[in-house]
This record gives sequence, C-alpha cells and structure tokens, in this order.
Amino acid sequence: MYRFNRIIFIVLDSCGIGEMYDAAEYGDTGANTLANIAKAVGGLRVPNLARLGLGRIHEIEGVSADVAMGCYGKMAEQSAGKDTTNGHWEMVGVRLEKPLPTYPDGFPRVIMDEFERRIGRKTLGNKPASGTEIIKELGDEHVRTGYPIVYTSGDSVFQIAAHEEVIPLEELYHMCEVARALLVGEHGVGRVIARPFVGKKGNYARTANRRDYSLNFGRTVLNELQEAGLDVIGIGKIEDIYGGSGITGGTHTNGNMDGVDKTLDYMNRVERGLIFTNLVDFDMLYGHRNDPKGFAKAIEDFDARLPEIEAMLRKDDLLILTADHGCDPTTESTDHTREFVPLLVYGKQTKQGVDLGTRETFADIGATIAENFGVPNPGIGTSFYKEIIKE
Repeated sequence: MYRFNRIIFIVLDSCGIGEMYDAAEYGDTGANTLANIAKAVGGLRVPNLARLGLGRIHEIEGVSADVAMGCYGKMAEQSAGKDTTNGHWEMVGVRLEKPLPTYPDGFPRVIMDEFERRIGRKTLGNKPASGTEIIKELGDEHVRTGYPIVYTSGDSVFQIAAHEEVIPLEELYHMCEVARALLVGEHGVGRVIARPFVGKKGNYARTANRRDYSLNFGRTVLNELQEAGLDVIGIGKIEDIYGGSGITGGTHTNGNMDGVDKTLDYMNRVERGLIFTNLVDFDMLYGHRNDPKGFAKAIEDFDARLPEIEAMLRKDDLLILTADHGCDPTTESTDHTREFVPLLVYGKQTKQGVDLGTRETFADIGATIAENFGVPNPGIGTSFYKEIIKE
C-alpha cells in the first residue's frame, strides 16, 4: 500500500554536527558535538554510521567519507531555542516561534509558593544545576526533611528530584502534574521532569523512572498517522515529549542499549506505521557532564548495534537517523548547543549516496513521513521522499 510500510526513526539525542548560522546568539560559537568529541578522543570508530554517509556530512576525525550506502545531509532548526522540546516538535511539523522561558536565577516566588502550597511541602534548591551535582549537594537534606529538590538548567525545564524511598514514584509524578498545571502562560516551560534517585549518603544515583510532562504545541504528523489507523510507537521519552498526543503505544527505556533492544522488539511486532525512538544517554550521561570520552564510547556502542537494526529491515522499511540539538561536551558550558543535526536515511528501496544538502527545517522529516503514508502534513516542512526513492 505504501512504498515504506514501516519507518524506523531514531533520534541520537544531542549528537549535533556543527554550529548553526545563529549559534553566536546562543553563546555556541565553535560548537560541533560530533567533530569536537572525535578530536578530543583521537577519532571516532563508527564504521557503520560512516557506511551510511556520516563522514560526508562533515569532516569527523576517524570517520571515513569514502562510501555512502544511504542518503545523507544535515538539518537546520527554525524554532527558537535548543532544547529537546523544540527539536522534537519541529521534527513532526511544529515551529516554535518564541523561545520557551528559562530561569537562570531560579523560579519566582509566586510560582514556588503556590507549588509548595499545592503539594503540602517546602522545597529545596530552586536554581540551575546539573542533575547529578544537585543530588550530591542536597540529597542528604532531602532525605532528612522530605522536601523535594527543584532545579532547572539552561533549557526550559522545571525538574523535581526525589529519593524513591522518601517520596514514592506515584507521589513524585503527582507533584510533576501539579507543576505542569501551574506552569502555563508566561511561565509555560517546555517540560516538567521527574528525576527520581536512589542510594545512600555519598552515593546517590538517578534511576530510569524519569518522566517528562510536556506542553502540547498543536497538531502534528503523529496525530495524522494515528487517525489514519497506523501504529505510532514511542520508545524512550518520546511519549512524554508529546504528552502522549499522536502516540498509539510504546515503552520507556533504561539506557541506550535497552532503547535499541526495544526498537528491535517492536520491529518484530509492528506491521505498519512509525517506530519512533529517542536514545537519551548521549545527552543525559555525557553531554551535560562534559564527558567526551563517555560520549564517544556511547556513539561507538550504538554504531556496533546498527548492523542488528539493518538486519531487521524489511524491503518495505525506511530507517532515519538524526539528532534534536547538540550538547558539545568539550565546551565550558554543560548546556545544549545550537547546532545543525545529521540526517541519515537508508532502506532497501532508497538510492545510495544521495546528498540531501542542508535542509531548512527539522520538519522535513515529518513532511517525508506524511508523504510516504499519504496523510496530510499539518505543519511546516518539505518532503525529501522523491529524492530518496528508487524509481
């Protein structure tokens, strides 16, 4: 019925590929997550990504540009900002015209006082911080008082950290729902995030029970697919990013390798539709912690699993790999970076070695998905469908 009955769409969270035109406005001049990581570690060893064309998008130490079995290019972001929310919503057709609010000095008392009133507890923190560092700093006080830790970052987020034995998960999730209902209008942050952790004094660690509570920014290609009766499977934090809108099923994950495992599992189960995966370890464990060695190993670990995904591709499958922003771990900042993102497209019915150029918007992916499945594209974006298919 469709040229591609299934599209496997994987976001390598934070794997940007060079500063965008307006990077200076964000303080990100010189950012290039993939290339700078490669320089820092003496070259990336990613033969499978290279085979799909990664080395032809940008010069990356250790990555060959000799062959491109897939179609390749890079994409610019039209939305204001450099966050997960902006990037993912643009991919499916929504351009965010204004930057989402950020809080470099913490949230105003009018917000915090009302939040504390609604949850019946005081809070700790209320400042920008690394998630791992703030539980080191305030974890003991949290365990002693039972007060949740509230913090933010350079992104538009309201994060609530709590020890799972002090504030049970369901209560933490309820607190996030309270915050989400409160943070609208002028203070409408992109995401409220539950950040549970476990452990003892001096050895706290975050768990995989994170949940994201996103604003809804309008109709997307995902809604069109769902209404056409197609499966839209969200793996990792995908369901949370879209608040469940347009998602028909899926699962959360415990790290990148679990995300690959679950993608393969759904490739065994889904007959028609979209399998949409976010692999967050690059960002969460390495980008924000300025750890280029860990980031490089995570990329190489994913690359080693890529042949398993390729082996599962049917003749009527299309694989799309991209990122949602950068998070260059070689810069002084621990925040996201305003970068182009790579675009790799491969299938048994696609042309080889096609340069898709620099796309004007991440939404070209959503437009391509819409054209393949014959559904309306409710937002922005120009399809590259006809550029990639074999006649």
